[in-house]
This record gives sequence, structure tokens and C-alpha cells, in this order.
Amino acid sequence: MKHSVAIALTCATALLIAYGTLKPSEPGGTPLFLTDKQMHFLAFALLTLPYGWVRPKAIWWLVPLAVLYGGAIEMIQPAFERGAEWLDLLADSLGALAGVAPGQLRARIRARSRTI
Repeated sequence: MKHSVAIALTCATALLIAYGTLKPSEPGGTPLFLTDKQMHFLAFALLTLPYGWVRPKAIWWLVPLAVLYGGAIEMIQPAFERGAEWLDLLADSLGALAGVAPGQLRARIRARSRTI
């Protein structure tokens, strides 16, 4: 995957997260296969996955930036008649870490194969 494609996918995911987390809640909620916390985890894993795959060393700024993004969303959600929850931010954080894990694993395998 090219660097520019990873950036485009990351930006598109960030926009989808903003839409999904800031749009007004539907009465009774949307019937989903996943729980709210699982959706947060998955969304933030998908946010960091593309760029974390092509640039594994970006973990040092990518994950904190994703967590800050999640925190900013939680802080402004009340202005959109949505509730802010610390557990959502925890799910966002764990998802961001999970999203960079495949890129980290790939980098370690590559580094190990170079030493053989």
C-alpha cells in the first residue's frame, strides 16, 4: 500500500468517525450487531491501521494523535446532544493500539528476516 493511499484511508476513516459520533442519536438507538464500545474499538483500529501498516515507526505519534482525536470528540459530543463517556475513550485508545499492531508485527518479521 502506498503512503498516499494510507493517508487517504486514514482521513476518510476519521471523517466517518466524526459523522458517526457527532450525528444526533436516533430514538431507541440503531440496532447494531456490535455494542457501542466494540464500535469505538473497531473504528479507531481502522483509523490507525492503514498508516500504521505503511509506516510502523509512526506509532509514536499516530496512536497519541488518534487518542487525542477520540478525546476531542468525547468533549464536543454534548454540543451535539450526545453523551460523553470515559469508557468510549478507553475503547478508542485500545482500538488505536490494536490498529497499529499488524504493522508492528510486519516490521518485526521483516527485520528478523533481514538478519537471517
